[in-house]
Amino acid sequence: MKKTILTSLLLFSFGLFAQQPDSLSKKSNFIFSPEILLGITAEANSYFPDRGLQSQAIVSFGWEHDNNPQEWAHRLKGPRTGISIGYTNFGNTEKLGSAISVLPFIEFNAFRSKRLTLQVGMGASYFTEKYDPITNPNNEAVTTDITWSFKLFGYYKVFSTKNIDWRASLGYSHHSNGHTRLPNQGFNSFLVGVSADIKNNGDPTFYSETDKLVFPTSSYRYLALRSGYGLQVLAKPFNDKKGVYVVSGEYGKVFNSTYKVGIGAYYRFYRHYYDYITNNESLVQDGREFDSFKENATWSASNIGVFVSGEVLLNHFGINLQVGFNIHKPAYNIDWRINQGWDVVPREIPENSNIVLGEFDTKFKLKKRISSRLGLKYYFIGTRKAPKNNFFIGVSLNSNLGQADFTELNFGYMHSFSFKKEKPLSTK
Repeated sequence: MKKTILTSLLLFSFGLFAQQPDSLSKKSNFIFSPEILLGITAEANSYFPDRGLQSQAIVSFGWEHDNNPQEWAHRLKGPRTGISIGYTNFGNTEKLGSAISVLPFIEFNAFRSKRLTLQVGMGASYFTEKYDPITNPNNEAVTTDITWSFKLFGYYKVFSTKNIDWRASLGYSHHSNGHTRLPNQGFNSFLVGVSADIKNNGDPTFYSETDKLVFPTSSYRYLALRSGYGLQVLAKPFNDKKGVYVVSGEYGKVFNSTYKVGIGAYYRFYRHYYDYITNNESLVQDGREFDSFKENATWSASNIGVFVSGEVLLNHFGINLQVGFNIHKPAYNIDWRINQGWDVVPREIPENSNIVLGEFDTKFKLKKRISSRLGLKYYFIGTRKAPKNNFFIGVSLNSNLGQADFTELNFGYMHSFSFKKEKPLSTK
């Protein structure tokens, strides 16, 4: 778990820093941003510890890409990329502790406004306190030392001097271990803040003002294959990490070397489901509702689905969002019955026990059918070159309708063809 999240952080950081302007660009505008935020920490579970205001102190290091001549920077209207390092106090240091977070980020102009921007960040956090069944049983938000971290913030430029932009912010922050240990309710926070963007170059000459590049409208098609290895736990009584094995195929189109859209299909095999069935655990014993799963345990522990995918390409780096529909995932019924009931199912149910299992309601039907996947990729050959053959590595967080399912490390191959350009490249 720790290695997977740290690998993702290093991959994300390297990818974003690799997007800095190349030797063709003029002086890069480096931004140093101290930031203070206050907000509320949502209750993660019943009897969640009392807490005061959440407070955060963050420093960010970023680059504005207005003067980056690469096509992705032009198509995305000169975004900002960078990395932020922060300290969070959740309002109860004894039970909730504090967190140190490292989040690479990308920031876009919103609604064609230079004053309003939207920042998305994804990385990792280290927690000083976590759930313990004896000493800290009411904190079910975090069970591991290191978790995934995610932020979505809007920034508004209040006023500016030559070298400093003063900004107000409003946003959402989330911490979760990606279903690699339970309980994993996660921290969800809503915050407001102020920050100062301190620039190293108060009056840069941007490509948007002189020597503007005019890129051709282009497109090409692609086929991609991906294999992955994930980790997850099943339930509190089955709280050891086991593998999820993934293969996937995808077909789609890349527009202007920046926007990638596709459709595809995936196959997944869940080791936890397979072991639960073959070990003849409670819900698959003879006469119980899932005893038929034992007739073909491999097929019952399998998941087949189709998906649509969108990706933003930043040369060597890609940010991918996938939404899927599960055609076949029978063992998720066991997962739901165990985890959504009034109590969990132990390995051996006492004769007089009163276990109430989760019901197959509308929420269950949606979570069983709808999957999602947020991933980060590193392409070995920069996508601005539109190579015919390319390889990538990536990390992703997979979920069932937004609820974490497993954390995945993957490797893939992409073949591109049918290249088209509608007008030649020129400069003004």
